[in-house]
Formats: sequence, C-alpha cells, structure tokens
Amino acid sequence: MAHLSEVIIKPLLTEKSSNLTDKLNTYCFQVNRKSTKTDIKNAIERFFDVKVKRVTTSTTPGKLRRHGRSIKKTPNVKKAYIQVQDGQKIELFKGI
Repeated sequence: MAHLSEVIIKPLLTEKSSNLTDKLNTYCFQVNRKSTKTDIKNAIERFFDVKVKRVTTSTTPGKLRRHGRSIKKTPNVKKAYIQVQDGQKIELFKGI
C-alpha cells in the first residue's frame, strides 16, 4: 500500500467501539481488504501521530440482499482494531 488514504477508509463509530475506546484504549477503523497489519500500523502512526501497541484485524463476509428479482452480495468488509499506548488517544473529530 502506498498512501494513507488507500489503507484507512473510515473510522467505525458504534456502541462496541465506544466501549473499547473507554476500557481498552482501542479504536476501530474500516480498512482496505488488501492492507496488512504492518501497513495499517504505519498509516495510523503517521496520520494520527500516536504509537500503536497492537493491531487486530477481522474480515466480515458480505450479506445477500434482494434487488428486484435478483439476489446480490454486498462486498466483504475488513475491520482493524487499533490499540494505542497508554496515555495517548486518537482525536477523530478535531475542532467540533
């Protein structure tokens, strides 16, 4: 992976990710399916200026959806759970 914008797609802000942030200092992002843990770690460290402690990834399979008569499959989604060093945090919404 070459650019940060190709690795990190968007942050995932759910109830589960909020609880992980409060308890374990872990943030959740949707990432490119082809990116590796090393690519994700480097992108997060450069983009948010934090030290990454651990990266855990999971790939969620797509679901079958009806579209008229036909049935189509939504794409697979890769999530990355990023745990940063103690005392550091990622500011997702600066200036709000």
